[in-house]
Amino acid sequence: MREFGYHRAYDVAGALALLGADPDARFLGGGTNLVDLMKTGVERPASLVDVRELPLDGIEPTADGGLRIGATVTNSDLAAHPEVRRRYPALTQAVLAGASGQLRNMATVGGNLLQRTRCAYFTDVTQACNKRVPGSGCPAIEGEHHNHAVLGASEHCVAVHPSDMGVALTAFDATVTYETPDGPGRSPLTDFYLPVADTPHQETVLPPGALITGVTLPPAPVAARSRYRKVRERASYAFAIGSVAAALDVRDGVVHDVRLALGAVASRPWRARTAERALAGAPAGAETFAAAADAELAAARPLPHNGYKVTLMRNLIVAVLTELAEEAAR
Repeated sequence: MREFGYHRAYDVAGALALLGADPDARFLGGGTNLVDLMKTGVERPASLVDVRELPLDGIEPTADGGLRIGATVTNSDLAAHPEVRRRYPALTQAVLAGASGQLRNMATVGGNLLQRTRCAYFTDVTQACNKRVPGSGCPAIEGEHHNHAVLGASEHCVAVHPSDMGVALTAFDATVTYETPDGPGRSPLTDFYLPVADTPHQETVLPPGALITGVTLPPAPVAARSRYRKVRERASYAFAIGSVAAALDVRDGVVHDVRLALGAVASRPWRARTAERALAGAPAGAETFAAAADAELAAARPLPHNGYKVTLMRNLIVAVLTELAEEAAR
C-alpha cells in the first residue's frame, strides 16, 4: 500500500478545501470499499480526508412528507430507523441484505453509492480493465463473467454495480445532493450513474472534488408495501447475482401504482420503466407480471456464461410482485 496522509474534516467547507488542496486525495467514509482497493493497489491516494465527523448523520422528514438521509448515516442506522422501516421497508431489507453487521456499522450512505465494481479483473492490477485503465480492454467479455451485466453493457465493460441500497433508492426516485467548491448540486439517482458506453471509467455525474451530502426520498405512499429480494451464491453475506426492489399498490384487482428496480444486472441500479409501464392499470396477476418482466428483459444481451440471469430475474420479478399482490388482497 502506498503511504498516504490523513486529515479529518469537521465541516463541509473544510472537507472541500482539504480535497481541493490535493488533487490526489480521496474522501474517506467508513472505508469498507476504499481501504480494500488501496490494499490491492487499485486506489493509490496521496491523502485521505475523513468525513465521518461532518454533521451529515441525521435522518429527518422533509416538508413534503419524504425523508432526508445524511451522507454519513451508517447502513445500520439507516436500516433501523423507524420511519425508513415504516415508509420504505424495501430499503431496510436491502440494507440488511448487504454485507455483515460489522460492515454495516462502518459503511455510510454516501460511500455505499460510490462503491466500485467487484469485477475480479478490476480489482486485479495485473489484468487489463477499461474501468481502471481506459483503453486497456475488458477481459471479462471472453473470461469470467457469470455474474456480469445482461442489461446496458457495452463492448468496453460488462461489470455490474454492487449496491443493494442503491437498488431500493432507485425504485423510490431518490435524489442525491452534493456540494462542490462552486456550490450545491443534485441529481436523481436514476441519472447519477453514467451509462457505460465507451467511457466506463467515468462512473457518475459528480463534478471533480464534489462531496455527497445526502439522499432525499420523495413521499411515496406505494413504498409502504414494498419488498427487496436478493439472490446470492451463499447464505452468508455476498454480492447479489440478481435482486429486485418492488412496491405495488393494487386496488380492486388492478395495479394502481408500481415501482420496480433491478440489481446485479447492469453497471448501475436498473429502473425497470418498461415493466412499470406494462403493469400500470393491468390486472394484478402472475400472467401480467410475467409479461411485464419479459418486456423489460427483452433488451437483455447476455454473455455466454450469464444467460441464466435472464431467467432468474424473470422468476424473481414475478415472485416478488405476486407476494405483494397477495399481501394487498388479504
